[in-house]
Amino acid sequence: MKNTMKLALAGFLIAGVIVLYNTLYTVEEGQQAIVVEFGRTVGEPITSPGLHIKMPFVQEVLRFEQRLLIWDGDPNQIPTKGREFIWVDTTARWRIVDAKKFLENVASETGAQSRLNDIIDSVVRDQVSSSELVELVRSASWVVPKDDALKDIPKEQEAALKQEIARGREEITRTILNEARRIIPQYGIELVDVRIKRLDYVESVRLKVYQRMISERKRIAAQFRSEGEGRSAEILGTMEKELRDIRSTAYRQVQEVQGVADAEATRIYGAAYNQNPEFYSFLQTLESYKDSANAKSVLLLTTDSDFYRYIKHAEPTN
Repeated sequence: MKNTMKLALAGFLIAGVIVLYNTLYTVEEGQQAIVVEFGRTVGEPITSPGLHIKMPFVQEVLRFEQRLLIWDGDPNQIPTKGREFIWVDTTARWRIVDAKKFLENVASETGAQSRLNDIIDSVVRDQVSSSELVELVRSASWVVPKDDALKDIPKEQEAALKQEIARGREEITRTILNEARRIIPQYGIELVDVRIKRLDYVESVRLKVYQRMISERKRIAAQFRSEGEGRSAEILGTMEKELRDIRSTAYRQVQEVQGVADAEATRIYGAAYNQNPEFYSFLQTLESYKDSANAKSVLLLTTDSDFYRYIKHAEPTN
C-alpha cells in the first residue's frame, strides 16, 4: 500500500513538472513572442522579456527577433536613363514590429527575405532606370572642379565633370526607402534603411571604359614626353650657344696673346738688328743654312748668290 502511494505521488510530481514546463516559457532580451493555438494566434505579441504563462499542450510559442536584421540582395543588371547597363548591389536594414502580421503574412525570416527581394529590387530598378548614371554616382553636394583641376582633362569629359547634379545618390536612396516603406508595413515589417552598396559597369562596358582610361593615360604620357623633349632641345640649344660663346671667347683671347707675343718678338728682333745689323744678318743666314738642310730636296744656286756670301768670304783657320 505504501509503495503504491509513493508511486502515485511520484507520478503526480512528474506530471506536475511536465505541466509546469509546458505552462511557463521565457522571452529573452531582444526577442518577441506570439502564442499560437491550433494554428491561430492568441492575444497580442509579447515584447517584454522574462517569464510568461500559456496553456499547456494546446498552445505553442513562436519567437522572433526584435533587433535589426540585414537584407543583402543579389546584384542586378539595370539600365540607367542614359541606357548605360550597370550592376547595382543594394543592402537594407529592417526589423519585425508586428509579430502577428509577420506570422500571418510571411511566417518566417526566410519568407520575409524573399518578400523584401521582390519589393526592394523592384523599387531600385524603377529608380535606377529613371536616373542618370552621374546622379547615381555623385552626391547632391558635388562641387564643380575649378579650372586648374580641369587643365589635364579631355574636352569630351570636361562637360560631364561640370554637369550639375539635380538629385544625387542620397536623394535617390531616400526615394527608394520611402517607396519601399509604403508597401512593407502590411507584413509587420519596418524598413529602417536602404543603401546602394556598389555600382559597376557590366563587363562589355567596363572593358570600353578601361580602354578609354588607358588611351587617356597614354595621351597624357605622350604630352609629357613631348614637353620633355621640347625642354631637352631647349636646354641642348642653350648649351650649344654657351659652348660656342666660350670657344669664341677663348679663340679671341688666344689670338690676342699670340699677337702680343709676335709684337714682342718683332720688337726684340728689331732691337737686336739695330744694335749690329751685320751680325744679325749673319745669324739669320746661319739659321737659313740649318733650315734648308734636307736630304730629300735639291737646291740649285749659282756661286754668285748672296746665299753663299758668308761662306765665300770665310777665311780658313790654322
